[in-house]
Amino acid sequence: MSAVRDPRPLTGEPLALDLLNTRWNREGVTQDLLVDTGGLAVWLASNGLAGAHPADAEALRHLREAREALAAAVHGSPREAAQLVDAVLAHGRIRARLTADGPAEEPEFADPSWGPAWLAARDYLNLLDRAPERIRTCSGGGCILHFFDTSRNGTRRWCSMAACGNRAKASRHYARSKEG
Repeated sequence: MSAVRDPRPLTGEPLALDLLNTRWNREGVTQDLLVDTGGLAVWLASNGLAGAHPADAEALRHLREAREALAAAVHGSPREAAQLVDAVLAHGRIRARLTADGPAEEPEFADPSWGPAWLAARDYLNLLDRAPERIRTCSGGGCILHFFDTSRNGTRRWCSMAACGNRAKASRHYARSKEG
């Protein structure tokens, strides 16, 4: 685990969305965890990928490319997004194997620096297979975080009830009290 604490307000989302969440707003200013290899090391550690993948400049460049591809997939045109995500996925593949424990699938990369980027893009495909309508952007004003809605009824609106949810409720309460 990295000695540096992950500064992001929302962690623990599926890998693809966690990569998108390497950009967040703090007091109206966009923060970016992936400005340098130190931030990359924090992200890798937060996602259990430290040690298995390099925290170097090439991996950082590839991960930023994957982040842009995933942002296009979530917010852009489907045609452009498909090309961008496919460009990342072209750098790896799944290798089927038979192990002593039974069938297994493991990712392979011609260039290991593509590993984290490829894994995030592959995770996005898994989310699309699982429930694409549950990939959400926070409804909190000014919040740019993403989450996978795992609520029973699928109506989660905020990245965090404690942060954006409470702000939205307080804002509505204030507006009602001003009217009265």
